Amino acid sequence: MIRPRRNRRTPAIRSLVRETALTPEDFILPMFLHEDDEDVPIASMPGVTRWSVKGLVEEAGKAHADGIPAVVLFPKIDDTLKSPSAEECSNSGGLVQRAIQELKAAHPTLCVITDVALDPYNSDGHDGLVTRGEHGEVIILNDATVEVLCEQALSHAKAGADVVAPSDMMDGRVAAIRETLDAEGFQDVSIMSYTAKYASALYGPFRGALDSVPQEGDKKTYQMDPANLREALRETELDEQEGADILMVKPAGMYLDVIAKVREHSRLPVAAYQVSGEYLMLKSAVAAGWIDEKAAVMESLLAIKRAGASMILTYFARQAVGWLKD
Repeated sequence: MIRPRRNRRTPAIRSLVRETALTPEDFILPMFLHEDDEDVPIASMPGVTRWSVKGLVEEAGKAHADGIPAVVLFPKIDDTLKSPSAEECSNSGGLVQRAIQELKAAHPTLCVITDVALDPYNSDGHDGLVTRGEHGEVIILNDATVEVLCEQALSHAKAGADVVAPSDMMDGRVAAIRETLDAEGFQDVSIMSYTAKYASALYGPFRGALDSVPQEGDKKTYQMDPANLREALRETELDEQEGADILMVKPAGMYLDVIAKVREHSRLPVAAYQVSGEYLMLKSAVAAGWIDEKAAVMESLLAIKRAGASMILTYFARQAVGWLKD
């Protein structure tokens, strides 16, 4: 008689037939930073810290020593440096640029990824430059934004970034950034494109961490409609044609079908971002005593990888590595 349960009988047999496995090399650790000298817990994301540059370098070194190959940086910019033109984003002496330099000096083998978008720097809180329509409505300027994004990406590359990750969802920005980097001699700097970034309800804790909530309007004219899957495949084709090296789906947990389809549709590596709302939901359920943290978190990460992700951006990265070593 055929009995599939024979392959589940003991831990040793289950390990032999296991189809998907997590390793520390699967994880990218998102890290928040600010200009202050103190490391500050983030109220909207229990267990996550907004780091000083010094603290960032120390924590990134610990993560790298644990086997995590990469970090991605998200800055909280002082309000006095924000403006409608977001010019601070490409300041060679800016917060992110200095952090890149210090990270690469302290940890040369660490892969440093940078967020390329204007919302931390834009006084309007949007990922792009803002103008007004004839009735006063918020309009995001696509092509003017792309020009600024190119300057931002180039400043990151000059500071030593290994990968730039445009998260703005402006049309044509991958091609423009690739052309800019190549023309300036940074052919080896990779582009991790936020290919399918959905207009999700799960970004709230992140926006609280960066203080980058839109002052007016929303992001639905540039982030994707959660109802759409085929549109993600169109974005996949365009990003491939424009020169992306890695494709990203964001969020991860509610978009496993999108991850799977992008994986089927492309030969490029696929990243998935387990976002702040996913993190907070798990942490809240754990705090309430309803679920086991280790079991639930590892199951969520395994599902993302099983769906087809080559790498996972997750705030649980350091915890997960610790659990993998247990």
